[in-house]
Amino acid sequence: MLDVPAVLRTRYPHLQFGRRWQLSPDVHYQLGQCNTIIRAISETPLSPDRRSELGSVSLIKGAQATTAIEGNTLTVDEVRQVAEGESLPPSKEYQEREVRNVIDAMNGILEDVVGRESAPSVSPALMLGLHQRIGSELGEHFDAIPGRFRTDERFVGPYKCPRASDVRPLVDLLCEWLQEEFGSKEGPPSFTDAVIQAIVTHVYVEWIHPFGDGNGRTGRLLEFYLLLRAGNPDIASHILSNFYNQTRPEYYRQIHQANRNRDLSDFIAYAVQGYRDGLLETLQAIQKIQFKIAWRTLVHERFATQRYRKRRVFKRRRELMLHFPLHKAVPLDDLPMQTIDLARQYSALTSTTLLRDVKFLIDMDLVVPDEPTGGYRAHTDLLRRQMPARRT
Repeated sequence: MLDVPAVLRTRYPHLQFGRRWQLSPDVHYQLGQCNTIIRAISETPLSPDRRSELGSVSLIKGAQATTAIEGNTLTVDEVRQVAEGESLPPSKEYQEREVRNVIDAMNGILEDVVGRESAPSVSPALMLGLHQRIGSELGEHFDAIPGRFRTDERFVGPYKCPRASDVRPLVDLLCEWLQEEFGSKEGPPSFTDAVIQAIVTHVYVEWIHPFGDGNGRTGRLLEFYLLLRAGNPDIASHILSNFYNQTRPEYYRQIHQANRNRDLSDFIAYAVQGYRDGLLETLQAIQKIQFKIAWRTLVHERFATQRYRKRRVFKRRRELMLHFPLHKAVPLDDLPMQTIDLARQYSALTSTTLLRDVKFLIDMDLVVPDEPTGGYRAHTDLLRRQMPARRT
């Protein structure tokens, strides 16, 4: 048991550094789901382009979310511009720098953790290093010295932060407790413990408030770091920050309630549910990519068996099928508009030719008429029938 000095126990009853939470059966079940979903994500191969795209989306959403919680108003599209090295108007220079710092910090964490056999435990040095990165070159817009613990007294709304003189002892105690509670000489912690460690570390940093500014971003970056250590896929790295931002009022309510009740059970349950739902969304995005790949393979296989006299007609029909929307019915006249090349080809042809091409695809059983809309849709049930059978 960690020996917390009596004076600190008395001053900060919410900072006892003990296992002050109980996991309900639902939370245990959801954590089991998280572990299973992560394995499914991690073991699904992706093309380099798709993997890069998902990684970029994750990074952008994570940076946008964790800065938005602190008041940054840049949109996802603007954050994407920053991530791609573009500059925003001078009026948004500070917000651009703030987001760029978080992106750089997240990229640094990814480099330090992903693919490595081990990653350092949480330490004051790690915490200070992350804070240095997020506060770099923000000047007067950042109410703290980057990479330095605060030396003044602070309030966050009604919450009185620990005394400045107690910050370093509390940070040291936090790091010592994390190692004692979640470290193991027998190997890495269980998946459940690793996720819980990430969540409670984030909350304790919020409570200690070791910096004049940037505590939330530092805490969420530590959470991100620890989740990666636990095996969280890099393409799902944005999940918790995104969830906290989307549910911002509840996020703050849960932190304050945990402080008041001296119990982290409800905050953990709240975070785990968001984590599970976010992982599931990532898995579904990957499954859509895989479904599209499988469908394109089926189309190529069907066309490979077709005899043709005019290669130009054959290629046009195959291209039309390959770009046919998969999950919605489309009016006949809209079908050539799926790509610029298709639009160019059909602009020189009659509507009768387009209808003839569609009927050809219907005869191949790749397209079916959609009676409710009068349009046409890809016959994707062909592929769904090949999926493992189960009771629905």
